[in-house]
Amino acid sequence: MYPITKNTKISRSAKRGLYDQETIYKILDEGLFCHIAYVHEGQPMMIPTGYCRMGNKLYIHGSVGSHFMRNIADGRCVCLTVSFLDGLVLARSAFSHSVNYRSVVLFSAATLVTDEQERWDALEAFTNQVIPGRWEEVRQPNTKEMKATMVISFVIEEVSAKVRTGNPNDDEEDLEWPVWAGVLPLSQQPHTPIPDPKMVQEIPVPHYVLNYKR
Repeated sequence: MYPITKNTKISRSAKRGLYDQETIYKILDEGLFCHIAYVHEGQPMMIPTGYCRMGNKLYIHGSVGSHFMRNIADGRCVCLTVSFLDGLVLARSAFSHSVNYRSVVLFSAATLVTDEQERWDALEAFTNQVIPGRWEEVRQPNTKEMKATMVISFVIEEVSAKVRTGNPNDDEEDLEWPVWAGVLPLSQQPHTPIPDPKMVQEIPVPHYVLNYKR
């Protein structure tokens, strides 16, 4: 269990708050994108970006020329979030409508990764986070590309999850209101792969693309 801090303590609908590593890692490992909030010269900023997890750290990468990457590489604390919308909860009253969701909020200081093996491992993990098995088949980064890439890590220590599941929570007096109520599930679904028209030879779609799911 992760410790509950003043930043991670769930105050609203506290029963939905979860602090166990299994739940938090499962949500993080399913995701592809996170949002990172920070303050720059007194101005709140929030940037969406891809990420991956290795052990107790999250990693992001970007261009060494990125204003965002350079700003947070100084070790400042950020707030990083990952979330999923799993369903629309349609109640009998407008007030009781809700959504089913899973989310993780992490508070952590950004650390510039300088160890070359850790940088390489993070880029491999990032590629396979997007689609498992891809790293082994593609051309891997060369020296020039590695020099142009910045990798930043965040230790997973001050963190919490929040999850809502289930049916509408209508008031007793609304249960006989004559309107449909229930949950409309939502999910990410892959579609038919579209080949790049610049492909110079016939190559079958890889099994990990045809069978892709999150």
